[in-house]
Amino acid sequence: MKKQRPYVLTIAGFDPSGGAGILADIKTLEQIKCYGLAVCTANTIQNAHSVTACYWTPIAQIKAQLQLILTSYDIRVIKIGVVENWDVLLELITLIRTIKEEIKIIVDPILQSSSGFDFHMTDTATLDTILETIFLITPNYLEMQQLYGRDIDDALSRLTAKTHVLLKGGHHPDVLGRDMLYLKNDTHFQLNPKGTVFFEKHGSGCILSAAIAGYLALGFPILKACYRAKRYTEHRLRSNKTLLAYHD
Repeated sequence: MKKQRPYVLTIAGFDPSGGAGILADIKTLEQIKCYGLAVCTANTIQNAHSVTACYWTPIAQIKAQLQLILTSYDIRVIKIGVVENWDVLLELITLIRTIKEEIKIIVDPILQSSSGFDFHMTDTATLDTILETIFLITPNYLEMQQLYGRDIDDALSRLTAKTHVLLKGGHHPDVLGRDMLYLKNDTHFQLNPKGTVFFEKHGSGCILSAAIAGYLALGFPILKACYRAKRYTEHRLRSNKTLLAYHD
């Protein structure tokens, strides 16, 4: 009999290409020996190259599914991807905290698709409240500029006052692929890429944040979880030359 795997919940959108969203998250969690559960926030009309429309799941449906899943399984970590707006995200987090206060929540702030489709605008007042309730946020450089304006240092200061931050290096201005982990205690760590041969992948940010959630659920501390998740993601970037990653 195989060892019981930890449950990890992804709250994110459905991408029919399978490269991003809940399908990519579930593939990732399965590979790193977790059991993935999913609540769908949106049905997107897209392929690996472009997003043409997004149909949001009514919040009442999302909350009903969340209520049932969270009371049925011992979930310790949740990854949240695309949501309709910050108000919806805050409402979902409030429900989660009401049911299970101790859950670690990771937010991957998907504000715009790589093809330029805008999902929602930011409201910094609501964002401030959200940050106080989560464990980790995983923006890239472009998303950092959208969250609190174009000054990266100021945005980092505001974020790390409330939560841990993994600043993804896919758009790093100097060293492409260098991630930076900033902890609330003012310490930071540099996570450099391993290797030089990588191919761009649709949904790489989803894969990374899902992997972090999985490794946290497996008991790894935050630095090691981020390190292992980065290596997992790099393997996916090398898996083939198309925009869709192989998870094997």
